[in-house]
Amino acid sequence: MAKRIQLVLNQDVNKLGRSGDLVEVAPGYARNYLLPKGLGVRATPGILKQVERRREIERQRLAELKEQSLQIKEALEKVASYTVRKQVGENEAIFGTVTDRDVAEVLQQTTGHEIDRRGITLPDIGKLGTYKADVKLHPEVTAIVNIEVASL
Repeated sequence: MAKRIQLVLNQDVNKLGRSGDLVEVAPGYARNYLLPKGLGVRATPGILKQVERRREIERQRLAELKEQSLQIKEALEKVASYTVRKQVGENEAIFGTVTDRDVAEVLQQTTGHEIDRRGITLPDIGKLGTYKADVKLHPEVTAIVNIEVASL
């Protein structure tokens, strides 16, 4: 049985690993597929140091993003409630629905922070009142804000 070869991947390879991962593969797979296509390079001490440096820089970048998300969460939760105005019919039922776009717009106008509407989770809103919405700012940071639906 042939000895396995260690490679550092330059790109994500399906069912093998992500860019920067150290993987062990069969010599033929490395020689005939990964190396000619530039998907990986042989693992040397210098290459491994470069990979560690890249991982540390990426880790610091992710930590900085999380810190920014925590600051935005504090700013969002500092406000008691955000008011969304909609047209109202009988029995305090609103015409249409309150969408994540409406909430994102109100959050941005109030706090000045750009909020991605895809991270906003709303309950079913059909009447006037106060509702809680989850705003996902980061994979580990979620803010809970009060949305008050009022008539025009």
